[in-house]
Amino acid sequence: MFYTSISEMEIQRLSANDRKYISGLSSARRRREECLFVAEGGKCVAELSPFFSCKWLVATDAWLMEHGRELPAGMPVWKARADELERMSQVRTPQGVLAVFAIPDQEAVAPVGDELYIALDRVQDPGNLGTIIRLADWFGISRIYASSDTVDVFNSKVVQSTMGGLARVAVQYCDLPRMLEEAVDAGIDVYGTFLGGENLYTAPLTRGGIIVMGNEGQGISPEVEALCGHRLTIPPFPTGASTVESLNVSVATAVAVAEFRRRIIR
Repeated sequence: MFYTSISEMEIQRLSANDRKYISGLSSARRRREECLFVAEGGKCVAELSPFFSCKWLVATDAWLMEHGRELPAGMPVWKARADELERMSQVRTPQGVLAVFAIPDQEAVAPVGDELYIALDRVQDPGNLGTIIRLADWFGISRIYASSDTVDVFNSKVVQSTMGGLARVAVQYCDLPRMLEEAVDAGIDVYGTFLGGENLYTAPLTRGGIIVMGNEGQGISPEVEALCGHRLTIPPFPTGASTVESLNVSVATAVAVAEFRRRIIR
């Protein structure tokens, strides 16, 4: 059920303290303390609204006039001027609306052998994490394991980059070496991406397993590398050609996951 008109809404004016509070959620520490995160833009807010509890929806008059009837009835709505929204925003070009959602409690889940997972070792760039979540959603991967020093999944730039994929892909932060060690003990295949590994396109791949991707500049850490039973590389084309030194981590993840999935459906 949705609002049928703007007059149906109980719209409140956002106070200066409220604006300061929302701006403070740009800090990862504050997000953890308050268990809240911010999503911006109409498409992102609409994608996440069915899956996360909305505490505040903040919009300009212009946005509400155009899109207000698309909001679920009962959603709490606050109004702010465009310049006020811009000061609260964490993106370069605010789109007239942002929402503050509750971070849900997440149960730790151990990997199982017939599922495919991605594991991220110290990935730092929010855009990379967001893109990896988005492609995981596309390729039917429902869980990503991340080292505790990987960028926060609820960083606003990450949330934007997921294009709604955050609603369907869980990111579980953990002691990554310990999790991988337990996975190996359980008979789960762990694949790591390295410059000197076996050719991704000719190496034997299993239906399930864990694909480990490393830090943008330093790759996979030695502790995690020791647990990768399969070393893979994405070869340049043609073989032996002079190319860039390496691929962006999100691009490399997409190539690797696509090949795993291709083996299943070919």
